[in-house]
Amino acid sequence: MYVVNGFAEVEPFEILQPAEHRVPFVFNSPHSGRHYPLPFLAASRLDSNAIRRSEDAFVDDLFEPVVGLGAPLLRARFPRAFLDVNREPYELDPRMYDDRLPPYANSRSIRVAGGLGTIARVVGEAQEIYRGRLQVSEALDRIETIYKPYHQTLRRLLARTHVDFGFAVLIDCHSMPSAVRGAEGGARPDFILGDRYGTSCAQPLVDAAAEILTGLGYRVSRNKPYAGGFITEHYGRPAKGLHALQIEINRGLYMDEGATLPLPGFAALAADLRAFASEIVSIPDAALFPDTLAAE
Repeated sequence: MYVVNGFAEVEPFEILQPAEHRVPFVFNSPHSGRHYPLPFLAASRLDSNAIRRSEDAFVDDLFEPVVGLGAPLLRARFPRAFLDVNREPYELDPRMYDDRLPPYANSRSIRVAGGLGTIARVVGEAQEIYRGRLQVSEALDRIETIYKPYHQTLRRLLARTHVDFGFAVLIDCHSMPSAVRGAEGGARPDFILGDRYGTSCAQPLVDAAAEILTGLGYRVSRNKPYAGGFITEHYGRPAKGLHALQIEINRGLYMDEGATLPLPGFAALAADLRAFASEIVSIPDAALFPDTLAAE
């Protein structure tokens, strides 16, 4: 965790660029940010450990080796508790603010009802973040200065990839608590692959990802309880050659969830994820996307 005065002091996100973009893949880690603005911490009722409960801690580090394989990695520095770019831009909860939300705000989404809108109300197991109410102007400032530039950057990366290769694949990288609510039979898979129930990417891509991870010895499930959020849904347009796949990693594989510290298994998992990425980006395009290529 890093404490900063604000995001005028440090860039809110960064792109790790390969020396040469050699594969039609873009990796994204939107929830691994660990730079916490001091005013945000001062406004929170949570301590420095509890505030990190919704953070996909170290996921960007786990996937950093993809850069050496020729794929860019976009990663957030801002924390998810501060701003969630895996939401619509204006999923805002009116209960959080002293003044009235703009009429274009979506205050009725399921995610807002659960406290997990664009500006989250809670982290972890429904732990309230803020001591008091916010000003709407503060929420809109986060959206204008961080959310929108983040998505503009992601769109540019995908558009450039699509132009260079004829199609683009977004791998959206996340982590999940080791105790997964709603998992069938109480099972806790190591990975959950989300493709919005078959709508955000070509089926052979999901099948290949599952086969590779299973071959590495991991338990893999699909779409339940995580089918993919706004990013997967918004950017996944298989008919247009834009494919988006969400990957959720069980945090119990690599970190102490109470202390937010890496476990000894971190290095082994990072090596396996590099092997996973190396294999999936090397599968012939025609094998993964026969329909897309046939249409060209």
